Amino acid sequence: MAKARRKNVGEEFVFLPLGGVGEIGMNLALYGFGRPEDRRWIIVDFGITFASEFDEPGVDIILPDIRFAIEERKNILGIVITHAHEDHYGALLDLWPKLEVPVFMTPFAAGLLEAKAEGEAKFIGEGKVPKVDIRRFTRGERWQLGPFDIEAIGVAHSIPESVALAIRTPLGTAIHTGDWKIDETPVVGWTTDFARLAEIGREGVRALVCDSTNVVRDGISPSEREVSKTLTEIVASAPARVAVTTFASNIARIRSVAEAAVANERSVVVLGRAMKRAIDVARELGMFDGLPEFLGEDAYGYLPRENVVALLTGSQGEPRAALARIASGDHRNISMSQGDIVIFSSRTIPGNEKSVNAIMNNLAKQGATIVTDRDALVHVSGHPRRGELKRMYEAVKPQVAIPVHGEPLHLAMHAKFARAEGVREVVVTGNGKMVRLAPGPAEEVDEAFAGRLFRDGSLLLEPDKSGAQERKKASFAGVIAIALVLDGKGALAADPELALIGIPEEDRGGVDFVDICADAVTETVEGLPRPRRRDPDLVEDAVRRAVRARVNERWGKKPIVEVMVVQV
Repeated sequence: MAKARRKNVGEEFVFLPLGGVGEIGMNLALYGFGRPEDRRWIIVDFGITFASEFDEPGVDIILPDIRFAIEERKNILGIVITHAHEDHYGALLDLWPKLEVPVFMTPFAAGLLEAKAEGEAKFIGEGKVPKVDIRRFTRGERWQLGPFDIEAIGVAHSIPESVALAIRTPLGTAIHTGDWKIDETPVVGWTTDFARLAEIGREGVRALVCDSTNVVRDGISPSEREVSKTLTEIVASAPARVAVTTFASNIARIRSVAEAAVANERSVVVLGRAMKRAIDVARELGMFDGLPEFLGEDAYGYLPRENVVALLTGSQGEPRAALARIASGDHRNISMSQGDIVIFSSRTIPGNEKSVNAIMNNLAKQGATIVTDRDALVHVSGHPRRGELKRMYEAVKPQVAIPVHGEPLHLAMHAKFARAEGVREVVVTGNGKMVRLAPGPAEEVDEAFAGRLFRDGSLLLEPDKSGAQERKKASFAGVIAIALVLDGKGALAADPELALIGIPEEDRGGVDFVDICADAVTETVEGLPRPRRRDPDLVEDAVRRAVRARVNERWGKKPIVEVMVVQV
């Protein structure tokens, strides 16, 4: 919740991120205009991030907690999506029903959202998936939402139809870049429209809110067309099957793979629901014009090995994806053989290294040759390096720079870079910090709640109510459940019942941990004065403490101990 309203404040143009600042992923930002007591808002992007099996075991995805936006619902004019990566639009189906405002998307983003909704409806039921109010736009379009004049500017990225936004207000213009890069030969999608950005720059830009992901790297990213050439060369020299795993949304990469297959008289076989869904949407929009139809997984078995190029989901080690099941030998139709090549045409997201390496090792055991971007130019980033950022700053000439889409190191380096480019006002901010862009100096002026929600199975939960931390503790030191029955005099009416989960069988001396725990329970109960045994809460607490201490003494770890006392 925002702080108490500031008094005697006139109209302001403000920026308020609720996700995506100080982290990579879960992008969601609000732009506001007006007096604090009567401010109108638009939301830019509505993304998720992915849970870590170590930090959030069992959690499917992590979403922004939008309670501030819910409180301001009557003042929110719409949501604008810059592109259809999950970290920019993936929270819509879960959270849009809490706002029910128009969502502005390009045709490709809208197509992916609709296909995703259809897929979910098959699993959870037709009436349980919201029908999002979608308004389509494309690059070059300009429209009005209350005090906001919004223009979509085409940019290159690793997914088609990505846009930056020029957000004009009576107090000035902000350019929100979204994710972007420079690529003059992108295979599929748009180039970054620097001519239009420079025109807007000459009009005057108050603030540039800009992608920081690759600010640590010098130079300019290679083009997608260069990746296409490399893939064609690898396929040409391959003695058997070639399998390529990449993000399902990277339509340019998928087209590059298909072009490499056609150039070498091979057929493309598609594996994985997400990949098929993205391909269907892209084909409807003409992004695969001139290419033959792709084949289903049944073709993998009957085509000669030297005629196959397979497209696979699972580049990030997702356990249910096609590649993981192939690597573990669990796929019903697909396997790898000696001489096959598997190309990882993607960057491993930090945190996924262990699962990706496990898949690579399993594929190597099957005889496959692994190719990554360490071996050849089989992947390029969709984010700007320093040379690209320099061109953006030269075109836009902002008065204020706000680094976003990055961890703290990225934001700090981007801030230093912006100052070196002559930007006088640089604001390094964080989720939940409201930054005034105009009038007056750019600075943090207020705060709003910015938290996370866990989607855990079919539930959407606040982290402290999800049980994820308890699961993490249980995975580290196990769980001991104890049931006690006490009679009316406070004596044990039966032997304690114990269940030990994730606990070693014996200590260093060979003593069974069940016996160790049972002894601790009996000694503790019998050591309590009889009047105190009649208080079940007191008995539970004493037994819990005693068992944890005894196990820690013998093992060096403190398990979760749950005690239930029944009085008869």
